[in-house]
Amino acid sequence: MSLESLPEHIRRPHLRPIQPKPIVRDGKPFVALRDPAMVVRQTLVIPAQALPALQQFRGERSIAEIATQLSGNLDQFVELAQRLDDVGLLWGPTFERLEDELKDRLRSQGAFPATASLSMGETEQKCRAAIEQYFADTDDPELPAAAGIVAPHLDYQRGWPNYAAAYYGLRDLDPPDRVVVLGTNHMGLGDGVVMSEYGFDSPCGRCPADTVVINKLIDKFGDALIADQLDHLAEHSIQLHLPWLQYLFGNVPIVAALIPDPLVPMIDDDQKRVTGPQLVEAVREVLDDVGGETLYVASSDLSHVGLQFGEPRPVDEQRRMDVERHDRDMLANFLTNDTEAFLAGFSWNKNPTRWCSVGNMTAILELVRPDSVELLDYRQAYDEKGLAMVSSAAIALLTEGQ
Repeated sequence: MSLESLPEHIRRPHLRPIQPKPIVRDGKPFVALRDPAMVVRQTLVIPAQALPALQQFRGERSIAEIATQLSGNLDQFVELAQRLDDVGLLWGPTFERLEDELKDRLRSQGAFPATASLSMGETEQKCRAAIEQYFADTDDPELPAAAGIVAPHLDYQRGWPNYAAAYYGLRDLDPPDRVVVLGTNHMGLGDGVVMSEYGFDSPCGRCPADTVVINKLIDKFGDALIADQLDHLAEHSIQLHLPWLQYLFGNVPIVAALIPDPLVPMIDDDQKRVTGPQLVEAVREVLDDVGGETLYVASSDLSHVGLQFGEPRPVDEQRRMDVERHDRDMLANFLTNDTEAFLAGFSWNKNPTRWCSVGNMTAILELVRPDSVELLDYRQAYDEKGLAMVSSAAIALLTEGQ
């Protein structure tokens, strides 16, 4: 085989981010490779012994050098690279074509398809029935309707008590002109703010994008704000809130933004990305200009601990108590409406329990500027084996005008 006849992205393969899942076929170990960004829907299955080769597919060395280092057959390495490329798991023209096709479909449809929200139920009727039951099992917080809420992005099975606690007090609120939903970018490529110029579908219908607000923000920042908007395709932190919002307000217009962690440096300080504080300032200016009523939602989980998150021991009762103590210490600064102290706490302790939504929680404080902040509920979701625990809270941000 002549390496010169191969395209450059095969000669020097660079694997895109993947999610590997061990599987067994006919008693033999294999690995299923999935695209977490959901640009590629096909799953590729490879022999488990091919994993060392994948770890070398970083775009830094030629495939011949990799084959030599691993004492492998060059033809087999080339075949592996070609199989990865065929389904779009390598950076290169095949992936770019698939990405362009997806962008064209989104542009034509005008909204991201329903994904995570389908876990509530596949029809509006099922979603409404589930939410009504959740509300029936929730105590009334007996507070005025909030100007903003913090609620989880946990799956509904584990997170429903805090979803319901956060949304309960909004049941009698008149539909706002828009909802600003602030999420977390778990698996995407964008390391700055990532907004969407499109709406979002769910089993309950379509929440359109508030194009007036979003276009004004794009005019201010340029395409940097939406360059990585495909990150929203697989991201669950926005979509999990849609059925709740639609139950309360119908197909309300949405301004969706994934907010980066302000304590994590961006990959390149090239001024081509939008930071959380920059977005907050711009959103306040635009909404002052546009007017109308705006509800704010921060889609936020707190601590992530246990073996699943790289810790050496299972989560036991003592660990749960320690995490709750830490969480409540961190929440104390949030509940006193002190953004600087809230951030300083994480800066000092280096976020040891991996809160994943410091960015959007900071942003909602700065956007709402509440007169008071009320903790409605705090919960920990964990399995019996102690493999993982995720904590979350339901919080209401209140203003005197509410």
